[in-house]
Amino acid sequence: MIHEEFKRLLSMQFKTHPWHGVSPGESVPERCQSYIEIVPTSPVKLELAKKTGHLHVDRPQRFSSMCPMLYGFVPQTYCGTTIADLCMSRTGLKGVTGDGDPLDICILTERDFAHGDLFVTARPIGGLRMVDKNQADDKIIAVLEDDIAYGGITDIKKCPTGIIDRLKHYFLSYKRPPGSESKKQVVEIPEIYGRKDAFEVIRRSMVDYNTTFGTEEERLEALKRLLVNAVIEEMKAQGLVLNPLADGAQVSKQAKARFSTKALGRITNPNPRGRSPQGRDPR
Repeated sequence: MIHEEFKRLLSMQFKTHPWHGVSPGESVPERCQSYIEIVPTSPVKLELAKKTGHLHVDRPQRFSSMCPMLYGFVPQTYCGTTIADLCMSRTGLKGVTGDGDPLDICILTERDFAHGDLFVTARPIGGLRMVDKNQADDKIIAVLEDDIAYGGITDIKKCPTGIIDRLKHYFLSYKRPPGSESKKQVVEIPEIYGRKDAFEVIRRSMVDYNTTFGTEEERLEALKRLLVNAVIEEMKAQGLVLNPLADGAQVSKQAKARFSTKALGRITNPNPRGRSPQGRDPR
């Protein structure tokens, strides 16, 4: 497939964006590729910059509360309309919207990690139905695959209660500094759900992602067309292309002298061998 070759060539030239450029895995939602931003020992809150794909310092932690698990997100997910609808249907809350971020995931492991900015494979066992300022902000809870201490847990019901209580306390308190006079709770966790519901949340977040950003095939096709059009425009500016047509372009004598027949064919015909824009034979 032309998309696969195009994707392979891109991956050889650039580091892929952890949110948009990496697959959540072939076995999602049972097994999820997950990007780690924060480790439990970090006194600094790190966050992926959406525009650049680089991990950056969001803020130093002002107080002693630190996330008790590996914390990050599932790539190619998005908390949008369907996540918000699920939250409202399960909690009875009104006017909830998605938080506009990738789906967060907290991963249990007995091992210490020195830093984030890496991918791990995790198996979801449940989640926290969290609402932050009337925005759905689900936290999937998972175990690190093959972890000797937690890897055998298949559902949140089998997880020690104290571990989940500790995670809840972190999210309920990290935006409420000591001495805060406000009695209003900034963050709510109206529900803790199990493995089956976690799978539903992950599937919905993937639907929201594709609705917002398009499928991988659609994004690759759009990028390919932009590149082809940019090359043709540059050749026009240099007098190397004459009378661009909808299904190709006529090249000048200068271009014929400068480029091989094969190269010119690739430039003027973005769909070689009769392929449709989706990369399949239209017949």
